Amino acid sequence: MPPRLDPETRVAAMLAHVRASGLKLTPQRMAIVRELAFDPTHPTAQELFERLRRTLPTMSFATVYNTLDTLASAGLCAALSLSPGPARFDANMEPHHHAVCDRCGLVRDVPSGPDSEQALAATTAVGSAAPGFSVRSVERIYRGVCEACSRAASEV
Repeated sequence: MPPRLDPETRVAAMLAHVRASGLKLTPQRMAIVRELAFDPTHPTAQELFERLRRTLPTMSFATVYNTLDTLASAGLCAALSLSPGPARFDANMEPHHHAVCDRCGLVRDVPSGPDSEQALAATTAVGSAAPGFSVRSVERIYRGVCEACSRAASEV
């Protein structure tokens, strides 16, 4: 597995791609990219908007959403539907899995190892069940309860 990019390297790569695609590097876009790259929680557009409007009070929710949509379309982040509710955005584009808390919705990356026989078997099963379907990636979602929610439940 390639080494995971540190957030600063990810920010530089994302901004370079935005620039190369002909989009202006506005203060709003730069702030959205930076916030997303440094956030391991896979924030929603609303969460990013609420954090960033403190320092960029004139920025609209549409700017945040449209920027995230542009980044996802360019392959610089992923829009994920991991649980009920709005999409979450993930700047980590390296192969990995996710752990999702059933209570609070916390999302964390789980490193994935090299392609396993299990993933290959799953890909073969998909091909059998849906002839002609082309598998782009395989990921697992681990659902359970995070440490904070477990602690809170035990204190009740």
